[in-house]
Amino acid sequence: MKILSFGAGMQSTALALMSCENVDAERKGHERPYPLVPVYDLVVFCDLGFEPPWVMQQAEFVHRACDTAGIRYEMLDAPLHRDLMQNFGRRRTVSIPWWTLRDKKGQRLRDEDKKAHEMHMGFSFEEKQRCKDSPNPMFVNRFPLVDMELTRADNYAYILDVWGLDTKASACCFCPFHRNYFFENLKEHQPQTYAKLLEVDELLRDKNPKPPMDSDLFISRSRKRLADLTPEDCCDAECFEYHGKQIWNGF
Repeated sequence: MKILSFGAGMQSTALALMSCENVDAERKGHERPYPLVPVYDLVVFCDLGFEPPWVMQQAEFVHRACDTAGIRYEMLDAPLHRDLMQNFGRRRTVSIPWWTLRDKKGQRLRDEDKKAHEMHMGFSFEEKQRCKDSPNPMFVNRFPLVDMELTRADNYAYILDVWGLDTKASACCFCPFHRNYFFENLKEHQPQTYAKLLEVDELLRDKNPKPPMDSDLFISRSRKRLADLTPEDCCDAECFEYHGKQIWNGF
């Protein structure tokens, strides 16, 4: 099988839509426009339960495109946010690499299943250092965007120019790899989502995880509570150029 690990961000959205274009070309008897991108057997999206609004919009756009192309699309429910809010400080929860004030056996397989399947990852060319072999003995990891030397800006332009969809990066709202600008943007444009995020931050402030740690935990890389971030803290948006304009990538 050839499976796309779909995060509903720019890169994996580009791969899914390129695959749909390949299907359309085949139906018309044309050569595939993206020969390095297969017609996927499965596009799989994992909903963590607290995504920025644009992520679910991008996921639904791709879902509709896959349905039209006849590509199987599945959404998995992984309620990370609910588990965190219900159980943090009471019992062990899913491990998340929060910022701190300190530094911080597989199953048996049939021989015919070993490295028999491809897992496609949406890493763009500037992220090629992230490309690694799969630790799962069933899968071989593939990175078509890196092979095609397509950057995040290239993916953004392709999705907008060809499909008319304005995309941003995908990560759950409490992902600790966000820039502070992300939190400021939520506060200004998505106040209900921001208020929900403050509840997570307050949980990290008021409770100690199981097993306990000897440091306070933070969502922000500035090691501050989100409500305490200043405008100066939030001047860190990651952007790229598109037609002479600076576009925020969503992080």
